[in-house]
Amino acid sequence: MNIANLITIFRIILVPIYLRVFFSNISNGIFWAGLIFIVAGISDILDGYIARKYNLITKVGSVLDPIADKLMSFAVLISLTWSELIPIWILIAIGMKELTLIIGGSILYLFKGNQVLPSNRYGKIATVSFYIAALSVVFKFPEILSKTLFVLTVSLNLLAFINYLIIYLSMGHNTEKIS
Repeated sequence: MNIANLITIFRIILVPIYLRVFFSNISNGIFWAGLIFIVAGISDILDGYIARKYNLITKVGSVLDPIADKLMSFAVLISLTWSELIPIWILIAIGMKELTLIIGGSILYLFKGNQVLPSNRYGKIATVSFYIAALSVVFKFPEILSKTLFVLTVSLNLLAFINYLIIYLSMGHNTEKIS
């Protein structure tokens, strides 16, 4: 277990903390939960940077990192939807994309020779867009701006999904040729 993987585990631990704070009765709970979300985002960047810079990329980290991302994304989407701060169609659209990637990634890893679907700039751009859109709600930006940011986020997630689908099909196809 290296430092990058420990930071990823820290991000996973932040998920229930985020939820606890978001749904608590403390003053400005949504704001404090937003700060936890920001810490998760910064630690996501940090663990990736450390892993690449110090050649600490591992299979475990390659599996745990997207799990940490997806857990936090779902926590934020569900909490914002539950609190009626965003419409349910956003949860459904991004949630379906994420669930499909989880299933596809599991198939690649479990049945296609422990392959991992690599992250790329499309996924990273969609993730940054999600953070900006979610934080626009947390920090009470004008509603029209938040709605616009979420429409952009859903669009970017769709683009990222199509890109990942192309990569997935290519990886599955290449594995079948090797077998």
